Formats: sequence, structure tokens, C-alpha cells
Amino acid sequence: MSFLVALLLLGLFMPSAALGFPRAAFAVSPPLSASPPPESEAIGGSVLQVSVLEAGGSLFQAHCAGCHLQGGNIIRRGKTLKLGALERNGVASPDAIAAIAAGGTGQMGGYAQSLGEGGPEAVAAWVWQQALDGWPRA
Repeated sequence: MSFLVALLLLGLFMPSAALGFPRAAFAVSPPLSASPPPESEAIGGSVLQVSVLEAGGSLFQAHCAGCHLQGGNIIRRGKTLKLGALERNGVASPDAIAAIAAGGTGQMGGYAQSLGEGGPEAVAAWVWQQALDGWPRA
């Protein structure tokens, strides 16, 4: 099943008539249950829905990859999204990444409005997973 069909079925995909492009709303909080659903992954000790990671990846490709292709940084080489650079720059958690994605830092502006509700957190979860995995090529 394609990603967009899955989002439609989950009710997470809402068309934006103003721009003529789809706009998605994403919830990052996992459902409260005794055990994680089979389609979830453990990340940093917490459980996130795979769909949140997929949404984060899609949002990253749409809004972040222009400057951060494969975790790099075309503006500031030392400010990459690679695990070593994140740790060196004090951004070694999904929460810290989400704060920067939403509010910006230094030369990077904030993208809270562009990413939508839950978007910064979804992007941060995806970026953190990529950093932990060594930014494998897609």
C-alpha cells in the first residue's frame, strides 16, 4: 500500500486548497497500550509509529533536503545532521532537533508553520533515526 493511501486511510492527509498541494497533519504521540503495535519501531527507548517516521521523512524531503541532503549542510559544513556533529553541537536528541526545526537557530530560520502541527517532531524523529543509522543512502 502506498504511503499516501495509508495516510488517507488513517485520516492524516488533508488537501490544502490554497496551494493546491496536499498538507498533512501528524500526531507524534504513540497510542497508550501495554505493548507497541507490530508496525512500530523502538527509537531511543521510546516507541514511535512507523507512519510518523515515514511522515517525517516526507516532510524532510519537502522542506529540509535542499540544504541538508543526506544529512549534510550546504551552508555550514560543521552543522550537519550526522550523529557526531549533532553531539558536538549539543543537539543530541529528537527534542533538541525538533526545537531547531520549529524555531530555527543561527542562519537557519524556523519551519514550524511550514511543517505543520507535529511536523517538527516527526522530522526530528526521522532525522534522529537517520543519524543513528549513519545516514544510509535512500
